[in-house]
Amino acid sequence: MNNANKLILKYPASWWKNMWREGLPSGNGEIGASVYGAVKEETVMITHEDLWHWGHKDTVPDVRHTLAETRKLMTEEKYLEASWNLTNSLKENGYNTRLAARFPVADLKLIMPCENAFRAYRRTLNMETGEVSVTWKDGGAAYERQLFVSRADHAIIYEVRSDGTPIQGEFRLAFHATDNPRLADKCKELEDTVRIRSEDDFIYYAAQNDDGTDFGVVMRVIPTGGRQTVSGNGVRVEQASKVLVMAKVFVKGEREAAWRRLQQELAELNADYNALLAAHVRLHGRLFHTVNLQLGEERADNGHRTNEELLLDAYDGEAPTELIRKMWTYGRYLFISGTRPEGYPFGMYGLWGGDYRLTWCHNMANENVQMMYWHAPAGGLAELMPALIRYYDSMMDDFRDNAAKLYGCRGIYIPAGSTPGIGVPNQIVPVIMNWTSAAGWLARHYYEYYLYTGDRSFLLDKVLPFMKEVALFYEDFLVVGDDGMYSYYPSVSPENTPQNFMPTDGRPLAHPMPTTINATMDFAVMKELLTHLVQGSREAGMNGEEIPKWESMLDRIPSYQINEDGAIREWMHEAFDDRYDHRHLSHIYPIFPGQEFTREEQPEVFEAFETAVKKRLIGAQSGWSLVHMAAIYARLGDGNKALECLDILSRSCLLNNFFTLHNDWRNMGVCMNMTEAPIQMDANMGWVNAVQEMLLYVSPKMVKLLPALPDKWSKGKVSGLAMCTGSVSMDWDRNAGSFHAELIAQRTTEIVIKLPSEFETYTLSGEEVSIAPSHLGANCYDVRMKPGQILQISGKTMAVVG
Repeated sequence: MNNANKLILKYPASWWKNMWREGLPSGNGEIGASVYGAVKEETVMITHEDLWHWGHKDTVPDVRHTLAETRKLMTEEKYLEASWNLTNSLKENGYNTRLAARFPVADLKLIMPCENAFRAYRRTLNMETGEVSVTWKDGGAAYERQLFVSRADHAIIYEVRSDGTPIQGEFRLAFHATDNPRLADKCKELEDTVRIRSEDDFIYYAAQNDDGTDFGVVMRVIPTGGRQTVSGNGVRVEQASKVLVMAKVFVKGEREAAWRRLQQELAELNADYNALLAAHVRLHGRLFHTVNLQLGEERADNGHRTNEELLLDAYDGEAPTELIRKMWTYGRYLFISGTRPEGYPFGMYGLWGGDYRLTWCHNMANENVQMMYWHAPAGGLAELMPALIRYYDSMMDDFRDNAAKLYGCRGIYIPAGSTPGIGVPNQIVPVIMNWTSAAGWLARHYYEYYLYTGDRSFLLDKVLPFMKEVALFYEDFLVVGDDGMYSYYPSVSPENTPQNFMPTDGRPLAHPMPTTINATMDFAVMKELLTHLVQGSREAGMNGEEIPKWESMLDRIPSYQINEDGAIREWMHEAFDDRYDHRHLSHIYPIFPGQEFTREEQPEVFEAFETAVKKRLIGAQSGWSLVHMAAIYARLGDGNKALECLDILSRSCLLNNFFTLHNDWRNMGVCMNMTEAPIQMDANMGWVNAVQEMLLYVSPKMVKLLPALPDKWSKGKVSGLAMCTGSVSMDWDRNAGSFHAELIAQRTTEIVIKLPSEFETYTLSGEEVSIAPSHLGANCYDVRMKPGQILQISGKTMAVVG
């Protein structure tokens, strides 16, 4: 085991009230467990991916007539009135869809006696195994608890051990109490449905969801030595040398039948912690080790420094490299533990949300859900992407209905927010209702999955049909002007308002007037969608009769605009002025996450995008926008600025269990302030992507090695990163003046490779690999490889850095 892959804390969860916020997570993509770490009364929160409630789905009224009205108002420059036109029409029709919310299944409780004040406390997460451990000393006795959620046996496995001191404790299952007074009455109704029963070494827990189905847990308590007795609704253990606990979860069932089934499954499990762990680690470890990363020198204390110590270093001004790397590892750990191919997409709280209606606990597709998947393809985790695609594919009927009834268009309209089965509009405000680019943005992930897997049947059955539906919407929605070019309106640049439409009296309105004409992002997403649709159709030999139409649509998209500051305009229409005091970076889409331009091919455009990023005010940022900005700086080739964004996040939006927050809550001035500071794990995932973007740029036609390496990362090694048709591994040492890379082609590969400029001479070799200088300039090579071929690259610097 590698200590560098452990999180170590000296504290239990201790956030006032919402202690689940600081739990240490384990999960198998379906079932989650969060360990609080208390010595006397431990809580392990149990969750399940498919436990949702309190949603309500209305029929969307037919308000397609509002589109013409909205456009007329905008033509008359009545922009604020136009902004509310669709929204008000839905409200006047009594439309009232509410998204569902995930909520916890139950709590596992363990009460143990404490004869002395604890000391030598540690709470540890081993990311290589998914184990959470709690260790402490009570007088002369030493105790350890270890827990993991098994991928092999679909169970929570928990063991309590000691140094020989007899173990005493009471195990229970309990209703997870809310910390929100506003939810107390509704949660009391839910709690009243709870039934708990204990027999022999089993504890049975069930409650009834609002759809009439039951959910719950069956838990088996197996002591070694000593004795056990039923104690009320729990099981008491005395004088044991160790205690093994195994629990299984059910949702959408009938309690008596589910209890019998899970009891039988638990009875058949091998009651050996180490054997159960080994079976789990074989599956977990394969995903965890798809990519391995080392940054900086291997130090004797690597992996031994606690989270608290790493955060204190970050507060001094710079996140230590160990923290940067651990956050990269942790984001990947959360992702593989919090989703699975046949399940649901990774959510804002992962599998570890600890209340009954959390802020933004839905899937939000105007930035957040996309950010959580940016890292997956190049990070070797494309196999987990089908959850995202299956989820949105399951609601296509809703999306078609939305397009027809809201805008009178064919194709699909995907609302920004959704939860399972609720794909209709729900956040009835202009900034959401008038934004139509969610489907186009999500299509990027469909196409990217195809690019990295080469799955031709997926291209034919999923990608092209989805993209054609998006294109149909654009075909009906866009307006051709007198100049033959498209106008896109209503149009929104999430979630910004033009500067000249901001209140002048300083009123704190979140989205005063977001509805505009020709938002840069809307056209960028549309251009990318149509480009991929044409490319994919040609590769598949399909849609030949429609390709000329899509190419004609591309020709009608106007050019991006540059403002008087030399920055790319956020809105391409002259009526709307750029506003820099905002967290979203939507108009940078052609650079990131899109790949419309590269510096090598369009250096002057890059400068305008770079100017636009630098104009953004730091105090307006959030946790997720800081990692978004870090990825953009990596695309711009500025690794130091990219790393600085992560530094700022580490001291503003990071809890001591390394969960990322939407914002700072302490008025520290480097991030927007909001008292609640919700957990948003999109920034955990975005951190992974930002680090990878500094190390590798990948498109179907170009691969850049170490494109934005920060000065601080003088030495490192990475293996297993993915390009579209193969894998990339690298190691570098600036002090020794050495660089080495290995590219392995898994499918036919034709790319331009750009090598780091800081090494002076390179040797490229590979049996039968075609290598030639590229027209793109120095250190660029045209490379052709057949499946199975390997390209070796060695670089060196003559004057070694001291």
